[in-house]
Amino acid sequence: MSEASKPRVGLFATCLVDLMRPVVGFAAVKLLQDAGCTVDVPQSQTCCGQPAYNSGDTADAADIAKAVIETFEGFDYVVAPSGSCAGMIKDHYPQALASEPAWQARADALAAKTFELISFLTDVMDVKSTGAAFDGTVTYHDSCSGLRELGIKEQPRRLLGAVDGLSIAEGNETETCCGFGGLFCIKYPDISEKMVDAKVNDIVATGADTVLAGDLGCLMNIAGRLQRRGLPVKARHAAEVLAGMTAAPAIGEPADNEAGGD
Repeated sequence: MSEASKPRVGLFATCLVDLMRPVVGFAAVKLLQDAGCTVDVPQSQTCCGQPAYNSGDTADAADIAKAVIETFEGFDYVVAPSGSCAGMIKDHYPQALASEPAWQARADALAAKTFELISFLTDVMDVKSTGAAFDGTVTYHDSCSGLRELGIKEQPRRLLGAVDGLSIAEGNETETCCGFGGLFCIKYPDISEKMVDAKVNDIVATGADTVLAGDLGCLMNIAGRLQRRGLPVKARHAAEVLAGMTAAPAIGEPADNEAGGD
């Protein structure tokens, strides 16, 4: 495939990846390039606007949506390593800009070419295997936005199932919310804590040594609860495993563990 014929992907890196887990961004770039895409990471990108939108600040959410549209509409595709942020762009931008027809049309156009990372690799680029290896048993958490807004369920399991040495142990509550929910965990901490405790119990019951997901918000919430309860299960973004980038400490682990890797 010539450079000119490769799909041009704008990587929407997301705030949490940028600030809390940059390795996920590097893993996303590797996976997209290996799949035959050219990848740009626009420096002008900002938050997707979800915190403002979910808290009822529709004016600021609309302004942020316009900025994201202007930044990314020139690409063939927009890809995010997050079902939550991709869902915001695909499902909620057109709603946020419904009172401005010209902007809503641009939001619709952006929504049509925006994808969550793993669903893009499987559904658009037809990736069957990433060639990665991982020695361990994992269980997968289905995030609410990825599952319910974008229909992501089988895609990550299909790719992870092709990873050499990896076994998947399914929980009984993989589709149950972890209790993060963005502002939900701040507004209702007691309820959120009980939900993540139930999620952690289900993860531990699988016997897996690592929990994977496609959204950092869920993973940070789960990893925090695992560590506060002194449980040894590690948490990673699925892209890290699929890209073979698991040398760094798992989410929330001290950097001193980095030398041991996985």
